[in-house]
Amino acid sequence: MGRYDFPRNIFQTLLAATFLVFASSAEALATDRTIYLTFDDGPLPGTENVLSVLKQENVPAAMFMVGLHVETSPRGRELLAQAKALPLVTLGNHSYTHANNRYRVFYSNTRAVVSDMLHANQVLGLSPIVNARLPGRDVFRLPHIATEDLSINVAEWQREWLDYELVSEAGFYLYGWDFEWIHSNDGKPVQSVDTLVSEIDHLFRYNKFVRPGKMILLMHDEMFQDQFNGREKLAALIDALKQRGYAFGDIGSYHQ
Repeated sequence: MGRYDFPRNIFQTLLAATFLVFASSAEALATDRTIYLTFDDGPLPGTENVLSVLKQENVPAAMFMVGLHVETSPRGRELLAQAKALPLVTLGNHSYTHANNRYRVFYSNTRAVVSDMLHANQVLGLSPIVNARLPGRDVFRLPHIATEDLSINVAEWQREWLDYELVSEAGFYLYGWDFEWIHSNDGKPVQSVDTLVSEIDHLFRYNKFVRPGKMILLMHDEMFQDQFNGREKLAALIDALKQRGYAFGDIGSYHQ
Protein backbone atom coordinates (compact mmCIF):
# COMPACT_ATOMS: atom_id res chain seq x y z
CA MET A 1 0.00 0.00 0.00
CA GLY A 2 1.41 3.38 -1.03
CA ARG A 3 1.99 6.26 1.34
CA TYR A 4 -1.28 8.00 0.38
CA ASP A 5 -3.41 4.92 -0.33
CA PHE A 6 -6.48 4.27 1.85
CA PRO A 7 -7.60 0.77 2.75
CA ARG A 8 -10.62 -0.14 0.64
CA ASN A 9 -12.89 -0.62 3.66
CA ILE A 10 -12.06 2.89 4.97
CA PHE A 11 -12.74 4.43 1.55
CA GLN A 12 -16.09 2.63 1.31
CA THR A 13 -17.00 3.80 4.81
CA LEU A 14 -16.18 7.42 3.93
CA LEU A 15 -18.13 7.15 0.68
CA ALA A 16 -21.17 5.74 2.48
CA ALA A 17 -20.99 8.48 5.11
CA THR A 18 -20.77 11.14 2.39
CA PHE A 19 -23.81 9.65 0.66
CA LEU A 20 -25.76 9.72 3.92
CA VAL A 21 -24.90 13.37 4.44
CA PHE A 22 -26.11 14.29 0.95
CA ALA A 23 -29.21 12.13 1.33
CA SER A 24 -30.03 13.75 4.66
CA SER A 25 -29.48 17.19 3.14
CA ALA A 26 -31.79 16.36 0.23
CA GLU A 27 -34.42 15.05 2.63
CA ALA A 28 -34.14 18.21 4.75
CA LEU A 29 -34.42 20.35 1.62
CA ALA A 30 -37.64 18.58 0.62
CA THR A 31 -38.98 18.91 4.14
CA ASP A 32 -38.19 22.62 4.13
CA ARG A 33 -39.96 23.11 0.78
CA THR A 34 -43.47 21.96 1.53
CA ILE A 35 -46.59 23.16 -0.26
CA TYR A 36 -50.09 22.74 1.16
CA LEU A 37 -52.65 22.68 -1.63
CA THR A 38 -55.95 24.22 -0.55
CA PHE A 39 -59.16 24.70 -2.53
CA ASP A 40 -62.02 27.00 -1.51
CA ASP A 41 -65.73 27.42 -2.17
CA GLY A 42 -66.78 23.98 -3.40
CA PRO A 43 -68.79 22.14 -4.32
CA LEU A 44 -68.90 24.11 -7.58
CA PRO A 45 -68.28 23.47 -11.26
CA GLY A 46 -64.64 22.47 -11.22
CA THR A 47 -64.76 20.48 -7.98
CA GLU A 48 -65.05 17.16 -9.78
CA ASN A 49 -61.92 17.93 -11.81
CA VAL A 50 -60.02 18.86 -8.65
CA LEU A 51 -60.95 15.57 -7.00
CA SER A 52 -60.03 13.60 -10.12
CA VAL A 53 -56.56 15.17 -10.33
CA LEU A 54 -55.87 14.78 -6.62
CA LYS A 55 -56.71 11.09 -6.88
CA GLN A 56 -54.61 10.68 -10.03
CA GLU A 57 -51.59 12.53 -8.63
CA ASN A 58 -51.92 10.94 -5.17
CA VAL A 59 -51.14 14.14 -3.25
CA PRO A 60 -52.71 15.54 -0.07
CA ALA A 61 -54.90 18.63 -0.20
CA ALA A 62 -57.48 20.48 1.87
CA MET A 63 -60.87 21.35 0.42
CA PHE A 64 -62.63 24.11 2.34
CA MET A 65 -66.28 23.74 1.37
CA VAL A 66 -69.28 26.02 1.75
CA GLY A 67 -72.37 24.49 3.35
CA LEU A 68 -74.83 26.38 1.16
CA HIS A 69 -73.06 25.14 -1.97
CA VAL A 70 -73.44 21.56 -0.79
CA GLU A 71 -77.18 22.09 -0.51
CA THR A 72 -77.75 24.08 -3.71
CA SER A 73 -75.10 23.00 -6.26
CA PRO A 74 -75.95 20.23 -8.70
CA ARG A 75 -74.46 17.01 -7.31
CA GLY A 76 -73.27 18.98 -4.27
CA ARG A 77 -73.81 16.17 -1.80
CA GLU A 78 -72.33 13.63 -4.17
CA LEU A 79 -69.17 15.71 -4.56
CA LEU A 80 -68.96 16.16 -0.80
CA ALA A 81 -69.10 12.37 -0.42
CA GLN A 82 -66.40 11.93 -3.08
CA ALA A 83 -64.11 14.33 -1.24
CA LYS A 84 -64.64 12.50 2.03
CA ALA A 85 -63.83 9.19 0.34
CA LEU A 86 -60.35 10.29 -0.76
CA PRO A 87 -57.87 9.35 1.98
CA LEU A 88 -55.46 12.21 1.21
CA VAL A 89 -58.13 14.91 1.12
CA THR A 90 -58.90 16.85 4.29
CA LEU A 91 -62.40 18.30 4.27
CA GLY A 92 -62.57 21.75 5.82
CA ASN A 93 -65.26 24.25 6.77
CA HIS A 94 -65.45 27.49 4.76
CA SER A 95 -68.67 28.74 6.42
CA TYR A 96 -72.28 28.11 5.50
CA THR A 97 -73.09 31.31 3.59
CA HIS A 98 -69.61 32.52 2.57
CA ALA A 99 -70.78 35.76 4.18
CA ASN A 100 -72.98 36.24 1.11
CA ASN A 101 -69.80 37.99 -0.11
CA ARG A 102 -70.62 40.96 2.15
CA TYR A 103 -67.73 40.60 4.56
CA ARG A 104 -68.06 43.79 6.58
CA VAL A 105 -71.72 43.08 7.24
CA PHE A 106 -70.99 39.45 8.08
CA TYR A 107 -68.24 40.23 10.59
CA SER A 108 -70.29 42.95 12.29
CA ASN A 109 -72.29 40.27 14.14
CA THR A 110 -70.03 37.95 16.12
CA ARG A 111 -72.77 35.61 17.28
CA ALA A 112 -74.00 35.19 13.71
CA VAL A 113 -70.47 34.41 12.47
CA VAL A 114 -70.05 31.61 15.00
CA SER A 115 -73.54 30.30 14.24
CA ASP A 116 -72.81 30.31 10.51
CA MET A 117 -69.65 28.25 10.98
CA LEU A 118 -71.40 25.76 13.25
CA HIS A 119 -74.27 25.40 10.76
CA ALA A 120 -71.73 24.54 8.06
CA ASN A 121 -70.35 21.80 10.32
CA GLN A 122 -73.80 20.20 10.39
CA VAL A 123 -74.15 20.29 6.61
CA LEU A 124 -70.62 19.07 5.99
CA GLY A 125 -70.81 16.38 8.66
CA LEU A 126 -67.84 17.71 10.64
CA SER A 127 -67.30 17.73 14.37
CA PRO A 128 -64.74 19.61 16.49
CA ILE A 129 -61.90 20.20 16.16
CA VAL A 130 -62.55 21.29 12.56
CA ASN A 131 -60.03 22.60 10.06
CA ALA A 132 -61.55 25.79 8.67
CA ARG A 133 -60.98 28.95 6.69
CA LEU A 134 -63.00 32.09 7.31
CA PRO A 135 -64.64 33.64 4.24
CA GLY A 136 -62.67 36.56 2.89
CA ARG A 137 -60.14 36.72 5.72
CA ASP A 138 -56.51 35.54 5.71
CA VAL A 139 -56.45 34.71 9.41
CA PHE A 140 -54.64 31.97 11.34
CA ARG A 141 -55.77 30.67 14.72
CA LEU A 142 -53.83 27.49 15.41
CA PRO A 143 -51.97 26.08 18.40
CA HIS A 144 -49.00 28.43 18.86
CA ILE A 145 -49.86 30.36 15.65
CA ALA A 146 -52.04 33.47 15.41
CA THR A 147 -51.82 35.96 12.56
CA GLU A 148 -54.06 38.74 11.30
CA ASP A 149 -55.26 39.68 7.83
CA LEU A 150 -52.98 42.52 6.76
CA SER A 151 -55.27 43.45 3.86
CA ILE A 152 -57.85 45.01 6.17
CA ASN A 153 -57.30 48.24 8.06
CA VAL A 154 -56.86 48.59 11.80
CA ALA A 155 -60.41 49.82 12.36
CA GLU A 156 -61.85 46.73 10.63
CA TRP A 157 -59.53 44.45 12.60
CA GLN A 158 -60.65 46.07 15.87
CA ARG A 159 -64.26 45.32 14.94
CA GLU A 160 -63.55 41.76 13.85
CA TRP A 161 -60.82 40.25 16.04
CA LEU A 162 -63.35 38.96 18.57
CA ASP A 163 -65.07 37.04 15.76
CA TYR A 164 -61.86 35.19 15.00
CA GLU A 165 -61.22 34.43 18.65
CA LEU A 166 -64.70 33.11 19.36
CA VAL A 167 -64.83 31.01 16.19
CA SER A 168 -61.54 29.47 17.24
CA GLU A 169 -62.85 28.81 20.74
CA ALA A 170 -65.94 27.15 19.23
CA GLY A 171 -63.75 24.30 18.01
CA PHE A 172 -62.05 25.45 14.82
CA TYR A 173 -58.46 25.52 13.63
CA LEU A 174 -58.39 28.53 11.31
CA TYR A 175 -56.05 28.57 8.31
CA GLY A 176 -55.22 31.53 6.13
CA TRP A 177 -52.84 31.31 3.20
CA ASP A 178 -49.39 32.43 2.04
CA PHE A 179 -49.97 32.79 -1.69
CA GLU A 180 -52.87 32.61 -4.15
CA TRP A 181 -53.34 31.37 -7.67
CA ILE A 182 -55.49 34.34 -8.68
CA HIS A 183 -58.61 34.06 -10.82
CA SER A 184 -60.78 36.57 -12.65
CA ASN A 185 -64.45 37.18 -11.88
CA ASP A 186 -65.56 34.35 -14.15
CA GLY A 187 -63.18 31.93 -12.43
CA LYS A 188 -60.48 31.85 -15.13
CA PRO A 189 -56.95 31.48 -13.70
CA VAL A 190 -54.89 34.63 -14.18
CA GLN A 191 -51.33 33.27 -14.01
CA SER A 192 -50.24 30.53 -16.38
CA VAL A 193 -48.87 27.40 -14.74
CA ASP A 194 -45.31 28.39 -15.72
CA THR A 195 -45.74 31.87 -14.24
CA LEU A 196 -47.24 30.51 -11.04
CA VAL A 197 -44.41 28.01 -10.56
CA SER A 198 -41.84 30.75 -11.18
CA GLU A 199 -43.56 32.91 -8.54
CA ILE A 200 -43.53 30.02 -6.07
CA ASP A 201 -39.83 29.40 -6.68
CA HIS A 202 -39.16 33.09 -6.07
CA LEU A 203 -41.14 33.15 -2.82
CA PHE A 204 -39.31 30.11 -1.47
CA ARG A 205 -36.01 31.87 -2.03
CA TYR A 206 -37.15 34.57 0.37
CA ASN A 207 -39.05 32.11 2.61
CA LYS A 208 -41.31 34.75 4.15
CA PHE A 209 -44.17 32.46 5.08
CA VAL A 210 -46.20 32.15 8.27
CA ARG A 211 -44.13 29.02 8.89
CA PRO A 212 -40.71 29.07 7.17
CA GLY A 213 -40.39 26.41 4.50
CA LYS A 214 -44.14 25.82 4.40
CA MET A 215 -46.37 27.54 1.83
CA ILE A 216 -50.16 27.32 1.97
CA LEU A 217 -51.36 27.83 -1.60
CA LEU A 218 -54.91 29.15 -2.04
CA MET A 219 -56.95 28.12 -5.07
CA HIS A 220 -60.67 28.04 -5.85
CA ASP A 221 -62.61 25.12 -7.26
CA GLU A 222 -64.23 27.20 -10.00
CA MET A 223 -60.81 27.78 -11.60
CA PHE A 224 -60.67 24.16 -12.70
CA GLN A 225 -63.75 23.98 -14.90
CA ASP A 226 -63.49 22.27 -18.28
CA GLN A 227 -63.84 25.61 -20.08
CA PHE A 228 -60.50 26.67 -18.54
CA ASN A 229 -58.82 23.29 -19.17
CA GLY A 230 -58.87 22.97 -15.41
CA ARG A 231 -57.96 19.32 -15.12
CA GLU A 232 -54.90 19.73 -17.34
CA LYS A 233 -53.72 22.91 -15.60
CA LEU A 234 -53.96 21.48 -12.10
CA ALA A 235 -52.17 18.29 -13.12
CA ALA A 236 -49.47 20.35 -14.85
CA LEU A 237 -48.98 22.45 -11.70
CA ILE A 238 -48.61 19.44 -9.44
CA ASP A 239 -46.24 17.70 -11.86
CA ALA A 240 -44.07 20.83 -12.19
CA LEU A 241 -43.82 21.21 -8.43
CA LYS A 242 -42.92 17.54 -8.05
CA GLN A 243 -40.15 17.92 -10.63
CA ARG A 244 -38.72 20.85 -8.65
CA GLY A 245 -38.51 18.74 -5.52
CA TYR A 246 -41.34 20.26 -3.51
CA ALA A 247 -43.13 18.09 -0.98
CA PHE A 248 -46.89 18.21 -0.51
CA GLY A 249 -48.16 18.50 3.04
CA ASP A 250 -51.26 17.35 4.90
CA ILE A 251 -52.88 20.45 6.36
CA GLY A 252 -53.52 18.61 9.61
CA SER A 253 -49.77 18.42 10.26
CA TYR A 254 -49.08 22.05 9.34
CA HIS A 255 -48.92 23.41 12.90
CA GLN A 256 -47.13 20.42 14.42
